[in-house]
Amino acid sequence: MDLPLVYHEEYSFSFPAAHRFPMDKFVRLRDHLQATGVLHQANLHTPERCDGQTLALAHDPGYVSRFANAELTREEQRRMGLPWSEALWQRTTRAVGGSLLTADLALRHGLACHLAGGTHHAHFDFASGYCIFNDLAIISRALLAAGRVRRILIFDCDVHQGDGTATILQNDPDAITVSLHCDSNFPARKAHSDWDIALPRGMGDRDYLRTVDEALSYLLPLYQPDLVLYDAGVDVHRDDALGHLQLSDQGLAQRDRMVLDHCLGRDIPVCAVIGGGYSPDREALARRHGILHHTARAVWCERGLR
Repeated sequence: MDLPLVYHEEYSFSFPAAHRFPMDKFVRLRDHLQATGVLHQANLHTPERCDGQTLALAHDPGYVSRFANAELTREEQRRMGLPWSEALWQRTTRAVGGSLLTADLALRHGLACHLAGGTHHAHFDFASGYCIFNDLAIISRALLAAGRVRRILIFDCDVHQGDGTATILQNDPDAITVSLHCDSNFPARKAHSDWDIALPRGMGDRDYLRTVDEALSYLLPLYQPDLVLYDAGVDVHRDDALGHLQLSDQGLAQRDRMVLDHCLGRDIPVCAVIGGGYSPDREALARRHGILHHTARAVWCERGLR
């Protein structure tokens, strides 16, 4: 068995080309991973859509209904940052289902990666920053409620703070929120994660990797989680359009390897999602996101996971 990967063709759909959100990056990532042999028919897992009851584990049912029925106000749509469409509803619920499937596969096999996910700006009753439903919070609530995990740790390395995740899970003592983010970036008003590690603008590979190593070395033994949700955002890259850090491709690969080695070395399963990444060069962006999956596959093979 090869590294489990989760994807569905609904993740990318016809979308305004000039829009800042790169809706086509998901299919381009799929194509890149297929072309390089990382993704193939035997390790491709396709998700079901997430139902309203599961969405309501972390979201206001009224908000879920308003989004489903195209009843968001103009202000709500502006804050969401995306134009509503039936395809967006289908894509959004399918992608949350994909994150839930990835977590299930991680618990069964030790490691699994999504080709989407990491919608950490979505709040209990409103969308924000291109994030509609918070897959990290939904996974946490679903697995804890089902008794499949005793404690879960979210290790969010997107360049932007996971404010929605922090707010939704602020009263969930067994869902630990950790956010490493650039301090001078969206959102302007930060929430309070269990652990906020604010990084200065312009930080490069060496200092960033030292911070990641120190955080994991302290937090994993402290909490001893049964699962880590790893948000592997690539908007920390020096060429990202919306980030202010200076990581290289090699720095991203070292970060991903470090997170996986820290967790798997302690027998903690990892569910990895891709998080943010923004660039007008969509092919370069797809390759950047693919660093996670290439690194994860190498770790999978080295550790003999099945």
